[in-house]
Amino acid sequence: MIPVIAFGEALVDMLSSRLGNDSGPETFTPYAGGAPANVAVACARLGVPSRFLGMVGDDRFGRFLTTEMASHGVDTSGVVTTRQARTALAFVSRDAEGERTFDFYRPPAADLLYRLEHLPAGVFSQPAIVHMCSNSLTEESIAETTLALADIAKRSGSLVSVDANLRDNLWPEGNVDIGLSTSLLDRAHLLKLSREEVDKLRGDHPEDAWLNRRLAAGVKLIVITDGPRPVEIHRPGRRLNVLPPQVRAVDTTAGG
Repeated sequence: MIPVIAFGEALVDMLSSRLGNDSGPETFTPYAGGAPANVAVACARLGVPSRFLGMVGDDRFGRFLTTEMASHGVDTSGVVTTRQARTALAFVSRDAEGERTFDFYRPPAADLLYRLEHLPAGVFSQPAIVHMCSNSLTEESIAETTLALADIAKRSGSLVSVDANLRDNLWPEGNVDIGLSTSLLDRAHLLKLSREEVDKLRGDHPEDAWLNRRLAAGVKLIVITDGPRPVEIHRPGRRLNVLPPQVRAVDTTAGG
């Protein structure tokens, strides 16, 4: 079975006890999080060989993340620990429909300090599915590392998967760098976006033209989610809609 290698953000989600407009005392419970780390855990729980590459702080939250991933079967031998920065935190609030908002304590954060020199020897000696997201583009050095890692993975014969996972409040000016994010998207074979992300990234460009530009750049499959509405699947010359299961959302944190 082809392994999955997830790279980048690992952080602790501090989940609020409040839902919607609840009043009264508020507490926060720590949960292991970070979009690529969540993918690594999900794949491991499905029986897919899974590995996580990234950096955490030499602190209680970094040890918590590594232990949690390992407990679900993720290979954490590629996780690097540093004392130069703390593990990132995200305080998560939810509205009455379970939709969440984030207050990030990042930067500085340990995951932003990962460099190509930290890659384990021979990590891409065999083809894999390499998964990453735009949250590893928010500072110049980690952006260079992320784009270079995507290029190395492609040259090795691996399939590159990218989840846009746009978060304006992680960027220095409070706005996603659309050009830089698109540069990562165009390195993907498999691209996952939400409806809101497509609209943000395409700007004034017609949606079909923008999607076709991604496919022309080499993306083989684009998946667009839209909450409870049909999932759109785009391939060169083909489009398919798939209706997801109808459920009542309680908490969308880490729901993808």
